[in-house]
Formats: sequence, C-alpha cells, structure tokens
Amino acid sequence: MHSDTTASPEPGPARGAVAIITNRRGELLLHLRDDLPNIAWPTHWSLLGGGCDPGEPPADAIVRELDEEAGLAADSLTELFEITDHRGSGQIITFFSATWDGDETGLPLSEGVKLQFFAPEHLDILTIPPFIRDGINRCPAARPA
Repeated sequence: MHSDTTASPEPGPARGAVAIITNRRGELLLHLRDDLPNIAWPTHWSLLGGGCDPGEPPADAIVRELDEEAGLAADSLTELFEITDHRGSGQIITFFSATWDGDETGLPLSEGVKLQFFAPEHLDILTIPPFIRDGINRCPAARPA
C-alpha cells in the first residue's frame, strides 16, 4: 500500500528587511532602537525595517515596515543583498536602498526613540549593530563622496 503523505517543508530561517535610505545630501536615515530587553540590538542606531511575516517576501516586508514604523514611502526602493545577523536575532536580512528627501523630525515614529539623518563620515562614532554597519559599508549610495 502506498502512503500519500508528504512531509511539510522545514521552516527556513527567520527573515527580515532593512532600508538604507539616503537623501540628496548623501546622508543616511538611522533609527535609534528602544531600550527593551526583548528586542535585538536595544539602544543601537539601525536602519528602518523589521521581520518578514510568514510567507511574506522581503520586498513586501520593507514597504510594510517603512509605513508601519515611520509612515514613510521611500523612492527608488532597490534590493541589494542579504546578510545574516549572526550576533543578534539570527535572521537573514535583505538590504534595500532608497532615497527620501523629507524632514525626518516630522515622521510619525511608532517604534524606537528617534529618526535622524547622518553624514556617512559621522557613522563611526555611533553604536550600530555589526551586520548593519557591514551592510551600510557595502552600499555604494552610503559611501562618503
């Protein structure tokens, strides 16, 4: 007798998406994360983004996360590469680049402490998760002119 049961696929690693958002001056938009014990990288400056919902592609997740976290619709959203957060959440993070030229202080921040644009040459003094710093360094749009 033939059994017609199929094993359900193993769930893959958790996934997330972040956006390297630059303005016309070449500054990067960073997000100061909350100081909460249940989140990865509390009190670190990071990029806007977050985890993918089950079955959600990273491209859809980043659009949703930008809207949810900051009411932001960035221009020229482009997928770049993936990096694994080995020292934090363990997620595979898809990095995107985008542009936005608004006033970050007017955005309705729903998570975190603050949003701020920084010139690339000032990033060295900030506490940034290592995988985020690696991603920023790999992005041509984020390099000092």
